Amino acid sequence: MTCWNEIIVLVERAKTGDREAFGDLVVRFQGSVFALAMARLRNAGDAEELTQDVFIHAMRKLPQLRDARAFAGWLRRMTARMAINKITRRGPVFGAEQEVLEAVAGRSVDPSADCERGEAKDRLIAALGELKPEDRATLEAFYLKGKSIKEMAVGFSAPIGTIKRRLFTARARLKAAMEEDELVVSG
Repeated sequence: MTCWNEIIVLVERAKTGDREAFGDLVVRFQGSVFALAMARLRNAGDAEELTQDVFIHAMRKLPQLRDARAFAGWLRRMTARMAINKITRRGPVFGAEQEVLEAVAGRSVDPSADCERGEAKDRLIAALGELKPEDRATLEAFYLKGKSIKEMAVGFSAPIGTIKRRLFTARARLKAAMEEDELVVSG
């Protein structure tokens, strides 16, 4: 019996509730699921967690798999889809409210560095003030409040693609406003 024939038999047994057969499938495929998760998430801890989630989900959905020969591709698609969902949900790692950011003490003991940081902060706040309300709200939601793209789509009642475009546009406008302010200050 070839390896793929063994896998087909294991899948059929697992579909009927045979946990030992499903355990054998996990052993055979966990390396490839982890590798795909790692390629998508680029973090070993997240990839391990996703690998476990994929196999839990696969165990629940396995009875719905019509053709046991499609198991490997089915598992690969499930891993890719769940990785994308995880990336979309996690958003930026460094979100915080504006008040929290302002209350954090600086690490520098160099007064000139503190002064430069304060000036940069003032320029950023001024540039944000020059943006359209929609651009400012989009940037604040993503960078200061730590909202994910998906959460922003719900909050702004807009498709995910629109939110991504708004972020791209708002960043470009903020950069232009800051560069314009820099020209005014130095000129």
